[in-house]
Amino acid sequence: MHSGDTAAHASLSREPYGTTNNGEPVTCYTLRNSRGITVKFLSYGGVICELLAPGRDGRVANIVLGFATLADYEKLNPDSHFGALIGRYANRIARGRFTLDGSEYTLPVNDTPNTLHSGPASFDTKVWQVEPIEVAHGAGAVLTYISPDKENGFPGELTVTVTYTLTDDNIFRIDYRATTDRPTVVNLTNHSYFNLAGEGSGNIERQTIQIAASRYTPTDTMSIPTGEIAGVEGTPLDLRERIVIGERLRDPFQQMIYARGFDHNWVLDKAAESSPSIPQFAARATDPASGRVLELYTTQPGLQFYTGNSLKGNAVGPTGKAYRQGDGFALEAEHFPDSPNQPAFPNTVLRPGELFHEITEWHFAIEPD
Repeated sequence: MHSGDTAAHASLSREPYGTTNNGEPVTCYTLRNSRGITVKFLSYGGVICELLAPGRDGRVANIVLGFATLADYEKLNPDSHFGALIGRYANRIARGRFTLDGSEYTLPVNDTPNTLHSGPASFDTKVWQVEPIEVAHGAGAVLTYISPDKENGFPGELTVTVTYTLTDDNIFRIDYRATTDRPTVVNLTNHSYFNLAGEGSGNIERQTIQIAASRYTPTDTMSIPTGEIAGVEGTPLDLRERIVIGERLRDPFQQMIYARGFDHNWVLDKAAESSPSIPQFAARATDPASGRVLELYTTQPGLQFYTGNSLKGNAVGPTGKAYRQGDGFALEAEHFPDSPNQPAFPNTVLRPGELFHEITEWHFAIEPD
């Protein structure tokens, strides 16, 4: 099947990808544009399982971590979340509980003593409905999942649609939308791990990162925000200018010790005159060796930059290489961790009649030698 402007050569195709343990068929969808970018995603978890991008020498590499089979995703991805859509609430909720409108809700604990990425059997393990859409100068699809009331303890039936779009100007756009029939909390993101040198190529220490944030949310020893919003100046978390990732990973700063590397929420700087509905520049990552560049733009207030600190060699990628600490990084544009328990943080409550809508864009480019 093809979608969008045929002159631009963008396309969407699909093929069977197997059947889940409970008998649900899974489909792999392939988005291609006219400039060498290919994005493959699964109806299982909305997982972005392959992202092909050329380097300055013309060689194409898969720049996201993942697995070779559906069975591997089912077995291992509930812990690693490679490429998956995360919800209802991305990141951590302290002690697996929160209070909303006077009622306390209890969630399953999967990151003792906290709930991480909504607990087990969350959005990243569901088979989503996928419908192709027509896109000018691109190709796209809408993924839909209806989360029933009290799924993993969250109140309200939540209807979620996520639109994946790949354009011929090398932008992959993710539109998140959600509505509810009861007051609830929502925080949606994508949890892709990137390695701009290519999946299976080793660690990302020689790659660079820049994040447009002058503040961050410090955490306790269990990665739960203290409630403070602190400045990055004078700390290794000051990434406002481009740095080589490996130069900071072993810094003895206490926050880095707690996280065993980078695993923090940056409070994104936004231009005062900017529209809340227009994605703003948030981060830029590069691989100097290949020239591959990834820029992230988003409407979300925060960005979790994570350097794969918990990867421990028990997961093997499609090229047959085991993933170890530091073999990929995540850029999770989202609301702040534990916001339901932090009244000073941006609001994550969604009520009937309201629309949750956030946008994140990945812009791909090649840096000259």
